[in-house]
This record gives sequence, structure tokens and C-alpha cells, in this order.
Amino acid sequence: MYLPLHIFEPRYRQMVTDAGAMGNCIGMALFKEGWQENYYGNPAIYALGCVGRVVSKQYFPGGRSNIMLQGLCRYKILEEEWDRTPYRQARIVPVLEQISEPLNHEIRAGLLAILHESLVHDDSDQALFGNGLESDLSDEVLVDTLSASLDFTPLEKQLLLEADTVRQRARRLSDLLHFKRYERDHLKGRG
Repeated sequence: MYLPLHIFEPRYRQMVTDAGAMGNCIGMALFKEGWQENYYGNPAIYALGCVGRVVSKQYFPGGRSNIMLQGLCRYKILEEEWDRTPYRQARIVPVLEQISEPLNHEIRAGLLAILHESLVHDDSDQALFGNGLESDLSDEVLVDTLSASLDFTPLEKQLLLEADTVRQRARRLSDLLHFKRYERDHLKGRG
């Protein structure tokens, strides 16, 4: 998946510059609850994150930039390093996804319906789906596209990232979506 980022803090400007000289890869990690109190220090982060490659950069006056990261793989932090740079660094190991059985028809059909709902806005979009896009999507692409693009909190997205298999991530995704629909419908009924 792709993640656009606006880089404006000096420490992250330095990180993007350094990444450009060392393979253009950056590790993304989610702060744990309470991070606001120590934001400019080193607040606690989740040990499982994702490595992204900087695939484009757009520079602005004053040193700010927009970058686009392409997700490559999940990682686990072995050890954090604090003193060498103004930004956090760590020794990591890749976390490979375990192979799982294909999604069953019911879960896949439900996820495709949600994808269809979120992407089809007019007749040209409908034609794209009618031409077999749905059947061409692998389970992984379907689940990861929905996981990244739907309106979930960062903590909910972390829960999805931490799933060991596509099947487990699909089940968590389905559960989150059912909960959000229930919550939305319940609130409408009370109004």
C-alpha cells in the first residue's frame, strides 16, 4: 500500500535526507497511548511496524516536503537506538506473513461488497467492476486495500497489521466493519 506524508519537523526532514542516502527506506511505527506527554522525546511505540520505501519526493521552500511511501513488509523491533540521530532508529527483523487458506466465499463476498460500496460512485466505476476486477483481486490485495483505505483509528489499523495471516486479518477486518455498522445503525435508531 502507499502512504503520503507531509514532512515538516526538522528531525524528520533529516530522516528523509538520510534515508535518501541509504536505500530510501523508513520504518513506520505507531505511538502507544499517552505519547502526547513525551512527543519530542521518545514516546513508547508498538514493536511491530511496516517498512516503507520513499518512491517520490516533492520539496517546498523552508525544507518541508511531501513524500510517498510504498509499504514493503512488516518488521519487529529488536533494539532501539537513541543517540546517533535526532530521529529514532532501531535494529529490526522482517516479519513474514504466514501462509493461510484462501478466504471462504462468505467473507470474500462481504469484503467485495464493502469495496464495491466504497469505490463505485458512477457508471464508469461500475463498468470497471463489471469487467472482472473483483475476481482478479487476490485475497491479500483485497484485504490490505480495505484495511488501509477505510476509516479506522490508528489503533484499529495496528490490530489489522498485527494479524499473522491474510485470513486472520480478513476476520478482524470483517469484525471491525460489523461493529462499525452496528454502531452507526444503533446511533441512527436512537436519534
